[in-house]
Amino acid sequence: MAQPTIVLVHGFWGNSLHWQHVIPLLVKQNYQVKAVEVPLTSLADDVERTTKMINQIEGPVLLVGHSYGGAVITEAGNNDKVAGLVYIAAFAPDTGESPGMITQQHLPEAAANLAPDSDGYLWVVADKYHESFCQDLDPTESLAMAVAQKAPLASTFGDNITNPAWKTKPCWYQVSTQDRMIAPENQRKMSARMNPKEIIELDASHASLASKPEEVANFILKAASSL
Repeated sequence: MAQPTIVLVHGFWGNSLHWQHVIPLLVKQNYQVKAVEVPLTSLADDVERTTKMINQIEGPVLLVGHSYGGAVITEAGNNDKVAGLVYIAAFAPDTGESPGMITQQHLPEAAANLAPDSDGYLWVVADKYHESFCQDLDPTESLAMAVAQKAPLASTFGDNITNPAWKTKPCWYQVSTQDRMIAPENQRKMSARMNPKEIIELDASHASLASKPEEVANFILKAASSL
């Protein structure tokens, strides 16, 4: 197989720049890297945007999803070009499951710090963002992330997976043990049932891609080199 292009998918309350510390480490190892900016308006919309990027790429693709981005790659990963899936503290729903359904199984510590607005978008309360999303980052960096957060339509939480690609494609999973946005218990349950090639645990917040970029990049590179 030709060397895969690595496609990074962000999650709720983030954007593609949440990968900014990981991207240079992947490029340094001579991988082609793309970062999708998904609209966070519905699972269907986000999968469509990701699929369009996949279809623009020649050769195989390794999809990497953080947070809700894991749900996106779970559906978009059925594309024939996708050779593998990497989950970074991410949702990995099964058929008929939604991120909201999984969240209810073990509510995360920061659940109370989410607030809807009058337009149907769901936000992390700005002054609670650091303690909720990225408590292991410098407060200056987390302040910028809080102000620039990309809120999803709240209804997206309820969108169900129809055909989980992790059942047929090789996959890898990184658990964040100090995660306050997706309970570590849920991450361990999702990762165990996937029968992944490898599971690693990092002593990190939900934003492991920002606080532990070397470890996350190395995990992605290990997956990419094994395809």
